[in-house]
Amino acid sequence: MAGRAWSRRSRAEAGGRRVVEGAAWYASAAGFALAMSATPGPNNALVAATAANFGLRRSLPMMLGVSVGFPVMLVLVALGAAEALRGAPRVLEALRWAGAAWMLWLAWGIARAAPPAAGAAPGRPMTLLQAALFQWVNPKAWIIAAGAIAAYTGGAAGLPAEALVLAALFAVAAFGSLLGWAALGAGTARLLRRPEALRWFNRTMAALLVLSLLPVIAG
Repeated sequence: MAGRAWSRRSRAEAGGRRVVEGAAWYASAAGFALAMSATPGPNNALVAATAANFGLRRSLPMMLGVSVGFPVMLVLVALGAAEALRGAPRVLEALRWAGAAWMLWLAWGIARAAPPAAGAAPGRPMTLLQAALFQWVNPKAWIIAAGAIAAYTGGAAGLPAEALVLAALFAVAAFGSLLGWAALGAGTARLLRRPEALRWFNRTMAALLVLSLLPVIAG
């Protein structure tokens, strides 16, 4: 009887430890996802500039594209996409510099953007698909995906399950953070009613986008 009671108590203690460890993992991973999603980077700079120039509603497809595209990328990277690319270093290098060139082109377009003249046709913001595909050439996205996989996988749940949970956490964190950056951009546009003031905001966002290329240049 004493042995069975001790065994039950041991199992209960082990179960309690697993619950605590699981809760700690979720809290840590959610904090990481929020911190990485909210800090300045290409996605946030582009969304802020898009909202400033096109409004919050027209920025939603781009926000959804990032919020879906990065989690999908994270899962694919965790399941072997990164290894496949590392096996083709020339392809990886070409992808890296093509992404840098595209981001510079985007920054140039943002820096030159200005409110449309009266009666002029408005431009088009990035679509959902374009925003999702952009994650594959976004250096910050690669850094975050590699860091998340290294830090938060390898447990008892297994890589696929952990990658899917991480993807869900990043989807929520990314959309919430992007919504905040879009609100900042849209609110700034309302305050900066003069065209010249909006141009300077666009130039600031373009500079932020260029600065986010430093990991590519340094790498």
